Amino acid sequence: MTQHPAEMLLEKNDTFISRIIHAPRELVFQAWTDVEHLKHWFAPKGCTIHFTYIDIRPGGTFLSCIKTPNFKDCWCKGTYLEITAPERIVYKLAISDETGAPRRPEEVGMDPEWPAETIVTVTFKEMGITTKFTLHQTVAQTLATRTGAYPSWLSSLDLLDELLKRSI
Repeated sequence: MTQHPAEMLLEKNDTFISRIIHAPRELVFQAWTDVEHLKHWFAPKGCTIHFTYIDIRPGGTFLSCIKTPNFKDCWCKGTYLEITAPERIVYKLAISDETGAPRRPEEVGMDPEWPAETIVTVTFKEMGITTKFTLHQTVAQTLATRTGAYPSWLSSLDLLDELLKRSI
C-alpha cells in the first residue's frame, strides 16, 4: 500500500489524538466542513474563534483568530490540501497576522520552537452510531503539550462531542 503524501510528512513524535465522538460520521465530518458548526467548537473552552474568511474545498483557504482571555490573539492561515467526504481532511496551518501574512512564532509571542507551518490530518471512521476520530499534527507532542496546543485540541474536541450529542 502506498503512503499518502501528507502521511509521508508525519514523524513518529508528531501529535496524535484519537477518540470516539458520539455522533454518526457524516455529522462529525459536517461539523469540520460547515463554518456555522466550526464557530461553536473550533476553539478551546473559554475562547472564541473568528473566521475572516473560509473556503472549505481542496485548495481553499481560511484565516482565523482564536481569542483567548489570558493570552494574545492567535491568528492562523489554513490551506485545505484534501477533503474526502466523509473520511478525511488534510490542511496546512500557518502562523500569520491579521492580514494572513506569514509570521515566525517568536514574532507573535509564541514558543520559538513551534514550527511556522504544520500539517493537520483528520480522519473519521464509522463505528455504528459513533465515529472514531483521529487527528495527526506535524509538531512534536511534547512541544504541543508544553505550549498548550495539545490540551487546546482536547478541549475543542470535548466541545465538538458535546455539540454533536445535543444535535442528534
